[in-house]
Amino acid sequence: MDRLIYTAMTGAKHLLDQQAVVAHNLANANTTGFRAELSAFRVVPVIGDGLNTRAFVVDSTVGADLAPGVLQQTGRPLDIAVQGGGFIAVQTADGGEAYTRAGDLQVSVNGQLQTRNGNAVLGDGGPIAIPPDSTLTIASDGTISMVPTIGVPNAVATVGRIKLVNPSESEIVRGGDGLFRMKSGNPAEPDASVALAPGVLEGSNVNVVEAMVSLIENARQFDMQMKMLQNAESNASQAMTVLTAR
Repeated sequence: MDRLIYTAMTGAKHLLDQQAVVAHNLANANTTGFRAELSAFRVVPVIGDGLNTRAFVVDSTVGADLAPGVLQQTGRPLDIAVQGGGFIAVQTADGGEAYTRAGDLQVSVNGQLQTRNGNAVLGDGGPIAIPPDSTLTIASDGTISMVPTIGVPNAVATVGRIKLVNPSESEIVRGGDGLFRMKSGNPAEPDASVALAPGVLEGSNVNVVEAMVSLIENARQFDMQMKMLQNAESNASQAMTVLTAR
C-alpha cells in the first residue's frame, strides 16, 4: 500500500483539529474577555527504512492571543475591564486560583461576588462577600465600596479589594475552561499597577474576518488531502491492472 495515504490522512486529521480551534474562536467572538486560541502546524519526519523523504504535519496549540479586546462602555456598576495588561483573580470549582479578563461580575444568591461563569472573585482574603441591600461601586484599583440601601444611606463602607495580577505571558497557560493559570501552580502575586475601568466591558479579541479566512483555507487544504488519497487509490488500481495483465 502506498505510504502516501498515511501522510495525507494525517494531514487531513490535523486540519480538522485546527478547524475546530478556529470554529471555537469564532463561536466566542462575542464572549466578554475571551482570548483567542493560537494553533500552528509542525513537521514530524517519518523515520524508518530507507531515506527519510516523508513527514507528517501535526497541529498543536501554541498558546493564546493576549492582545486586548475592544472596550465597551456599559455604565453597569459591576462591569469592569482591565486596562492594559493584567488579570482578575478568581477561584475555580476545585478551589484553585485562576485568572480571567471577563469583568461582567454579579452577586450570587449567597451574596458572593462572582464572574458570569460562577467563579468567585478573589480579594485580599479570599472570595468577596457582598452584604445584602447595598449599592456597590468598584474603584480603578479594585476597591469595592458599598452604600446600604436601608438605614443611613450616606454611610460608605469598604467591602474588599479585587485581587489583580499581571504575570508574564511565559508564566501562564490557558486551560480548557478559558481561564489562565500559573505554570508553576503557585498563586500569582498581586500587582498594584493593574488598573480597572469601572462601567466598561472588554470584548473578545477574536478577529472575525481572519477567522473566516482561516476556515476557508483549512477547508481547501482538507480537499487537497482528500485528492491525494484519491490519487493514491488510482495509482494502486492502475498498478494492479498492469501486474494482472502480465
